[in-house]
Amino acid sequence: MADENGRREALSIFRCNGITKAYIEVYRSGLTIDKESLTEVKEFFLKNGIEVVGGIATVPGGDFGVKQEGQLDWFNWQAQKTQDDLKGVMRMAASVFDEFVVDDFLCTGDTSQISKAAKGDRSWSQYRMDLLSELSTKIFIEPAKEVNPDISMIIKYPQWYDRFHLFGYDVERKPGIFDKVWVGTETRGQFTQRFGFVQPYNGFISYRWMSDLAGSKMGGAWFDHGDCDANDFIEQAWQTTLAGAKEIVFFNYYDFVNGHAAHHLVRTQFSQLANLAKYVAENPVEGIAAYKPQHSDAGGDLYLMDYIGTLGIPLIPYFQYPQDAEVVFLPTQAAKDPDILAKIEKSLEKGVTIVFTTGFLSNANNGKQIAELAGIEYPLNSTPIKADGVINSGKYEKIKLGLDLEGIPVLTNGKSLLNAVFDSKEIPFFIKSEYKAGTIFTLNSHTFSQADFDAVGEVLLSPKPLGLLEIPTIWANTIRNEIVSPLNFKLNAPTRIVVQPMGDSAWMFHNYNQTNKDFSFSKPGLSKMKLINVFTEEVLPTNGDTLKLSLQPRSRIWVKNESN
Repeated sequence: MADENGRREALSIFRCNGITKAYIEVYRSGLTIDKESLTEVKEFFLKNGIEVVGGIATVPGGDFGVKQEGQLDWFNWQAQKTQDDLKGVMRMAASVFDEFVVDDFLCTGDTSQISKAAKGDRSWSQYRMDLLSELSTKIFIEPAKEVNPDISMIIKYPQWYDRFHLFGYDVERKPGIFDKVWVGTETRGQFTQRFGFVQPYNGFISYRWMSDLAGSKMGGAWFDHGDCDANDFIEQAWQTTLAGAKEIVFFNYYDFVNGHAAHHLVRTQFSQLANLAKYVAENPVEGIAAYKPQHSDAGGDLYLMDYIGTLGIPLIPYFQYPQDAEVVFLPTQAAKDPDILAKIEKSLEKGVTIVFTTGFLSNANNGKQIAELAGIEYPLNSTPIKADGVINSGKYEKIKLGLDLEGIPVLTNGKSLLNAVFDSKEIPFFIKSEYKAGTIFTLNSHTFSQADFDAVGEVLLSPKPLGLLEIPTIWANTIRNEIVSPLNFKLNAPTRIVVQPMGDSAWMFHNYNQTNKDFSFSKPGLSKMKLINVFTEEVLPTNGDTLKLSLQPRSRIWVKNESN
């Protein structure tokens, strides 16, 4: 970008790939770009019809700011030098740009003496949220608006939503401080360790939860090429679009200079993504409602929502209790709500289906009463174990990677529909009970806790692969179809077959497996519909009210009713 030839090459790359906006970093890792260079690049792009936004990656480097005492390459934000250096860059940048994004490094894990002294009696989480909410105004908003009163300031959250509050990301205050909110949907490779074993559904959860929090301030999403093969990258685009993102940013430009196998897929599937974005804007994805309050600890249910979605249960996250939902999912995160028992009882009286996790039962206020509703003895202790197999159709079946359980529940009037096997003993995994007009399921699952992160030195992302996605198809069908029964459909499929309903007339199906998969989707009245494959316009035959489908590995199909 430093000369005319470089800028013209960038323009050519943008036009070939349908890119209409450039985000120009002013600082990263000790490198600050001078005002003159930024202005030249900005004016060149604007002259050639490319919108321009400024941005900053608040990562330490050289003698800029002070690096934290902690695992990751983050700032010590308590240090005055960090604050002064960033404030100076922000004033300069605001004189160039009218829109500006603070990238997803507005966080800290610093445990230095000055941070310990400033923390006082607060938890590290509370201290960091307080500090970075205050500095968002002092370092970014106020200096920028003093120089350029009309500048629009954007905060971009990462995708590690279950860990936000631990490292200073306040989802309650910061959306009010900034003009717009963005979020990362970079799931990358689900089968690789480099950036965590993150499930493809994570991007959808990340965006929808943040959208619920930010409301009208919610803007776009952002993902990258890191640890991505072609399928990983394009899958990020599909889930981001299904989540309702108004704009997508690809990070970063030099991946386009160097080339990536996914860029061909982006170009060939762009019109399909654009059509889907238009459709989702009027017909958002629906499903069961998952309750994750602001700044809620996940216990042993870290990122469980990603796995529930990848099991084929369409899950929509909410930060407030979803009192009007037909099905409510309550993981450990929901235990943060002190009034959760009354809300549960009110839902059950209306005939709602509620899904607990054993982690939720262990941590919720009034846990004894809630456990009674679930038909499980209390106290229910959190003692994670790994089952080696399951009982499948009356026979023992070994599970690849084992099946992590949160504990060993003892049933009262609850009935176990599925049992795992640990130390030659059957342990309830999926438990059903009834209360008044409602139905209760309890899932004895365990994804990750802080101990699992510590065991491998992970800080932010899924630390290991799980056997939860290796369960038999019969198990997947039982869990899925019992839970989604009020939504009036059945999906008979192995794990990693994902369905996302867009109202009652359209569904997106994905195969996130590495091999071909056959499956069926049943819904009353399906036989009366004219179903088409939106991508090919092919009419899809049904067998009564059942649609049989076959998907190639890492592919998808958009099915729509065109009867009207």
